Amino acid sequence: MMDVIRAKRAGFCMGVALALHKLDSMVAARQGEQVATLGDIIHNPQVLDDYARKGVRRLGAASEAQADMAVLIRAHGITRSMEEELRGRCARVEDATCPRVKKAQLAIAKATAAGRELLLYGEADHPEVRGLISYAAGQSRIFSSQAELDALLERVPFEGRPVVLAAQTTQDRLIFDEMRARLSERFGEALIVLDTICDATRQRQEEAVELAGKVQAMVVVGGKTSGNTRRLAELARTRGVPTVLVETADELDPAFFRGVQTVGLTAGASTPGYIIDEVEARLKEC
Repeated sequence: MMDVIRAKRAGFCMGVALALHKLDSMVAARQGEQVATLGDIIHNPQVLDDYARKGVRRLGAASEAQADMAVLIRAHGITRSMEEELRGRCARVEDATCPRVKKAQLAIAKATAAGRELLLYGEADHPEVRGLISYAAGQSRIFSSQAELDALLERVPFEGRPVVLAAQTTQDRLIFDEMRARLSERFGEALIVLDTICDATRQRQEEAVELAGKVQAMVVVGGKTSGNTRRLAELARTRGVPTVLVETADELDPAFFRGVQTVGLTAGASTPGYIIDEVEARLKEC
């Protein structure tokens, strides 16, 4: 039997828990109205399937909303234009945007109000990022790595132009700090840096790195479309530890753990506790 060391902060973060609580309340209180979410409420397929069974509809666009619907804005947030359209179409709109994401949106709006250009560290196709840049008054440029930032700095003549640096809330803080130092050397006082990375993200990442240094293998549990979950797996791998990302216990391959005596277990911020429990129980059987 393997020894399983489980991260203390694995699973739901505050923003996800709040969003699901709001959706549960809407489902329980509905009186003939159709409850829906605009996009995935969180990035976890098992949670999404559960709400689909409860009759919650997932809208792909604000244009799909109808007057008799009660619609919840997802934890990742949406763009300003989408929210305006949604409120114009629906009988009721509830905002479940994570408080940290909302804080980042408003900070970007304020910092760019005079037309400053936004440099955003994040995934361009992620819904949170699309929402964040919609709050920028000036031009926005997105990069997902130091290499992309270097290419951007070579390509664009920024000299003399004030800029704002921010990040998707679930990005790697250490990498962001390196980018901040690099940009501070180039822009000096013309650079405004917004601290938009969530503390819960930082704590989970630090714990994953610490745990990876104590075990022979790592298991990360969560949706494969979840950015913060994938980054936990990436961080564990950077420690040279064999790492697997699974959504459920059924995806565990006993062959992966052959010869492993101690395994670390963590999970993304959108992963329900019962799934982590199931993975832990299965690992102890390997």
